[in-house]
Amino acid sequence: MPAISIDVDAAPATRPLQFASAAELKTYFNRALQNVDGPLGAHCIHEWWMRDAMAMNIEAALEALWQHAAASIPEWLPMRHITWLPLAYEVAARFPKPKRGRANLYLVLLDYRDSRTEPYGVYVGMSKYSAAERFDQHKAGIRAAGSVLRRGLEVLTGPVLHLQQIKRSEAARIEEQLAEALRAAGLFVQGGH
Repeated sequence: MPAISIDVDAAPATRPLQFASAAELKTYFNRALQNVDGPLGAHCIHEWWMRDAMAMNIEAALEALWQHAAASIPEWLPMRHITWLPLAYEVAARFPKPKRGRANLYLVLLDYRDSRTEPYGVYVGMSKYSAAERFDQHKAGIRAAGSVLRRGLEVLTGPVLHLQQIKRSEAARIEEQLAEALRAAGLFVQGGH
């Protein structure tokens, strides 16, 4: 099998492994674990997600990658299996990147295991801060949305990676439209105002 190199900055939406066979993906993932290659392992897991692999297999792969390559895993890889992640990518991809600016769109995974059939929801927001910084602010109670403060689990960077550093007016419009589109797709959505 030929050597493969994944650009650390490759966006997950580009799906650099989408044409790899199932056997190749497994080989690449094992190679990622052996070489402590977080980006390659993350792209393998992402590709399994997009192919609707079994949740328990994705959870096992996530656990193995975090054990072997935690320091090099890209921030866009979620820490747990989310059934609707491919749908979130599909919906977010409908929004082309507008002109450069200083605003960032972000998604936060919300935990509703105690009250809803679908265990996870999503918060849609925009900020001049990075998604990770804004999430930390929410959790610290700084201009916090109650849903993120109480139920926020992690930032879902991948689906909106292309909607960073954009004009504030465009970010405000996209924030609202993205929330509506995710709701229309069947997700439980907070924020988006």
